Amino acid sequence: MSENNKSVVARWFKEFWGNPWNPQVIDELATADIVVHYPMHEPKRGRAEVMNFMTEFREAFPDLNFWGVGDLIADGDYVVGRWEGGGTHTGPAFSDFRLGSIPAASGRKMRFAGTTVLRVQQGRIAEELGQEDALTAMLQLGLIRLPGHDAAMQRTAESAR
Repeated sequence: MSENNKSVVARWFKEFWGNPWNPQVIDELATADIVVHYPMHEPKRGRAEVMNFMTEFREAFPDLNFWGVGDLIADGDYVVGRWEGGGTHTGPAFSDFRLGSIPAASGRKMRFAGTTVLRVQQGRIAEELGQEDALTAMLQLGLIRLPGHDAAMQRTAESAR
């Protein structure tokens, strides 16, 4: 069973999170009441919400791509995978981040990593619960700044004159 679950998750990682993505994989591999939750975003429940989220995410970041790193680890219904990825924001404004929105075509790049636990139920993804390096992504997208960042940028600009 664990090997079958690893195969399901490997396909999900490749076709849902990879580039190019396969939107049909949601109907093929997700349960009707799937939950996808990463701290940077509000939880998504059900195939329609998951499809809407990924469609908007990929419109905003057309080169969005995530890939697994290392082996998947499976135990019973659970599969754990580590991943890296990111993309460049060249599309429409994107407002699904908990910390705010980014305007259209900001040109900002994000690259970060994380670990995800997926629960597989009768050959389908029922839950995807992840922990990502949200701090890195939010800094790269300009949604948060480190203390003193603006003052350091001002000093750099003044010294360049």
